[in-house]
Amino acid sequence: QVQLVESGGGLVQAGGSLRLSCAASGRTFSGYVMGWFRQAPGREREFVAALSRNGGSTYYADSVKGRFTISRDNNKNTVFLQMNTLKPEDTAVYYCAARAGAAVVTTTDSYDYWGQGTQVTVSS
Repeated sequence: QVQLVESGGGLVQAGGSLRLSCAASGRTFSGYVMGWFRQAPGREREFVAALSRNGGSTYYADSVKGRFTISRDNNKNTVFLQMNTLKPEDTAVYYCAARAGAAVVTTTDSYDYWGQGTQVTVSS
């Protein structure tokens, strides 16, 4: 079992930056692929970014590529999402997720554990 707690969301103007954190507890953090997803009102939850267990491989949705960076600190059991040049369309609840196993995937149903989410609102 893994417990995930996100933090760092908030209200920011377009063009600004935020850094989300996700603290994990429970089983060995380094054994999990980590991902960030988001869900805007009236829309399905969508993939944002994912990171391999050792942090060596990263994957991004086209909509955030070049603006967002996912990283992890296995010593601190934490995964981060640095979000730069934010746009109003980035407004959503952002969720951290963990997946047992080695394959880095982008589908929501492939992840085993989820945090409660943190709200990100980007004003125009």
